[in-house]
Amino acid sequence: MKFSGHPVWLVGFRPFFTLAFLAGAILPIVWVMMFSGKLPSPQSSFTGIQWHAHEMLFGFGWAVLGGFMLTATKNWVKIRGYHGPLLMMLTLLWLVERGGMWFAGSLSPMTFAITNNLFLATIIVMLLWTLLHHRENDSYRSENWAFLIILPLFVVAKQLLLSEAYFAAGSSMAIALFRMAFLVMLERTLTQFMTNVFQVTILRNVWLDRSIKLLALVFVVEGFLPRPLVGGAALLLALLLLFRLVFWKPLLAMRRLDLGIMYLGYLGIIAQLLIEFVNTLMPVAWIGSVSVHVFTFGVMGLIIPAMLTRICNGHTGRKVVFGRLDKLVLWIMMAGFVARIVMPQLIPSLYMRWIDLSAFCWFAGFALLAWRYIPYLLAARVDGKEH
Repeated sequence: MKFSGHPVWLVGFRPFFTLAFLAGAILPIVWVMMFSGKLPSPQSSFTGIQWHAHEMLFGFGWAVLGGFMLTATKNWVKIRGYHGPLLMMLTLLWLVERGGMWFAGSLSPMTFAITNNLFLATIIVMLLWTLLHHRENDSYRSENWAFLIILPLFVVAKQLLLSEAYFAAGSSMAIALFRMAFLVMLERTLTQFMTNVFQVTILRNVWLDRSIKLLALVFVVEGFLPRPLVGGAALLLALLLLFRLVFWKPLLAMRRLDLGIMYLGYLGIIAQLLIEFVNTLMPVAWIGSVSVHVFTFGVMGLIIPAMLTRICNGHTGRKVVFGRLDKLVLWIMMAGFVARIVMPQLIPSLYMRWIDLSAFCWFAGFALLAWRYIPYLLAARVDGKEH
């Protein structure tokens, strides 16, 4: 069998979820070592904090989002999807970007710009081509306008995040774009999950859903808007999300850990918006970058492991059942959220220990997922289907 015909290259989630498991385990540990001074930061024009933000959002985050989108878009428009050499190329470009970020100081500005943007630009063009070229067959044609807008903007956010003057604006833009992607994904998946598991229907009102997404788009440029306007928009969006949550049967969902953690991630979005609102009203002496980490630990850190577990099982021909190890991972990720967000506010004198513990939780959670699911991703489907 040719290497390009290996099962890992059959569909986008296979190589990129493999990378996501490894990045989710390794990157937080590398950052803690840099933050504590045990490992020197990469020699570059950007700071260690910029490296950390970039690698978690555009390294880990885009391994997840890229794998999800490559798989979902082909299903939405009913085509075979990218596979074989094209996936090999994207994987190589992702790896080149990681190397370029670490050795940026040894590269010319032009070389760094190429290595740092080629993966993201290429995968976005491929995703947009899928959505636009096959638009007539798109099952979500009336809703996927959101991805047509936000995907190209990730390239803008990337440049801002690594710039000296606009790091804060780039960071907030990247988080806003990921928030938008999560909102779209949660609308679709929770509707399906609640029907399949509990045989109930949750509220899907086109005007409410559209208003939420349109308002969420405002935050893409929040770094350039007056703070009172950002605060007002954050409060309004949080209230709309809370209103919808009331009709999404959260108490029923909490009976199942695999579903309940998705709802906790939804609440994480609301919590981060409310923190942003409070921050515009008064200075709050938070310990650590609370708003950012409520999103990364409370949204990405809770939703992503649950979603990857579902996809790695379902899309390899297995039943979507969360075993004891899968549930343990979810509890570990929740413990990471408590260690990173809650405990520093209660016992700030142990701040570095909480950072260490939260990073270890990510390492443990994603290492367990890697040990459990990478073998699935490297093997053929168990149900005999090709992909």
